[in-house]
Amino acid sequence: MKQRTVIAKEIPAAYQAMLGLEKYLGTTSIDAQLKELIKIRASQINGCAYCINMHTKDARDLGESEQRIYALSAWRDTPYFMPAERAVLALTESITVITKEHVPDAVYEEAAGYFDSKQIGEIIMAIVAINAWNRIAISTNMMPE
Repeated sequence: MKQRTVIAKEIPAAYQAMLGLEKYLGTTSIDAQLKELIKIRASQINGCAYCINMHTKDARDLGESEQRIYALSAWRDTPYFMPAERAVLALTESITVITKEHVPDAVYEEAAGYFDSKQIGEIIMAIVAINAWNRIAISTNMMPE
């Protein structure tokens, strides 16, 4: 595939705005490894090879196990994820495929049982951000290094 427009080059202000959101997300109270699980799972659903490659490396650098990374696409069928992580992964999936059934109350309430309102907002913004990055990478044919 041929690389299409390079957003960072063609519209740097928009790209910087996205980076600003990422910078903010780096300051939130959400565990860094959990944020990487969010990024990997949304990227798997969206089929973003560029982001899957990037975030599996980042997760490993943070100490995430190979076993959990490999099992992430089948997280419901494994014992490797804690209940709070499962709740966030379910929320990630619902927001990523939001046209399917929006975000069911049960999915939201499960996550809200483990995180306070501000943290839920931070998690939602992390999910929104990776979905935006996936769409940028996929639509411009960004390839993994």
